[in-house]
Amino acid sequence: MSIYARTRMISIHINQTLSIHGTGNIVTWHRYFLHSYETALRDECVYEGYQPYWKWFKYRDNPTENTLVDGSEYSIGGDGEFWEHNGSTAGMGSVKIPPGNGGGCVTNGPLANMAINIGPVRPGMSGVKANPEGQFAYNPRCLRRDLSSYTLIKWMTATDLINITVGDASHTILSFQTELQGRFSDGFLGMHAAGYAAVGGEATDPFSSPNDPSFFLHHAMVDCLYWILQVLHTLQADQVAGTITILDNPPSRNAVKEDTISMGVLAKDVTIGHLINTLIRRPLCYVYV
Repeated sequence: MSIYARTRMISIHINQTLSIHGTGNIVTWHRYFLHSYETALRDECVYEGYQPYWKWFKYRDNPTENTLVDGSEYSIGGDGEFWEHNGSTAGMGSVKIPPGNGGGCVTNGPLANMAINIGPVRPGMSGVKANPEGQFAYNPRCLRRDLSSYTLIKWMTATDLINITVGDASHTILSFQTELQGRFSDGFLGMHAAGYAAVGGEATDPFSSPNDPSFFLHHAMVDCLYWILQVLHTLQADQVAGTITILDNPPSRNAVKEDTISMGVLAKDVTIGHLINTLIRRPLCYVYV
């Protein structure tokens, strides 16, 4: 995918960050974002495969051995070079993540020395500053990573998985989303934020995290869990819960199925209702295996 196409896609995420996280549209908005990314790969890169997902629980104890990020030929690059720093914060600053062995530029694998051009906006890794020229200003730099097992071991557990798919948190879409996104005031990071923190570096910025291609593998797993919930709980499958502002700040109305999901120039506008089922309505047509 061209630098221009990637930057355009990241800009859309940055522009809408405060209305697509901690909101009633988080799972459906990102479902459509993934679809738009996969479509771009097919149209611009002649990609003939499907959108893969990152199975968080494999290599949980040692993510640097994961073939996704081990720097091998078919990976998305490896860890960053060692860069001394004091760790990162996640969960809107509520959770401290100790530093890993990286933190610097990714220099091995297919994405070695990859350039990114937009952001950071609100970086979570210590020692990294927001772009002083503004969130959309041109800011060429390397892709940073700091792979760590800390959040994977702590929040990617069998107990957490059972809870949001068949346990108490699976009883409503609201409880599912809350556990998945995290209860930051309680120090519970949740699987969604834990995945970003495990990658570290650019991925710790909730605005510009799509700069790291791991974003799309991570969110495909988020979408997979949402799909599993819908398959196992048909009564909850078409529910929408939450408001239209991040963690209801400022207070706002509840999200509804008729709300518009916009991808800007990437794809035509659709509604939340269009994206709830992955088989019934176009543009979606897929299942997870």
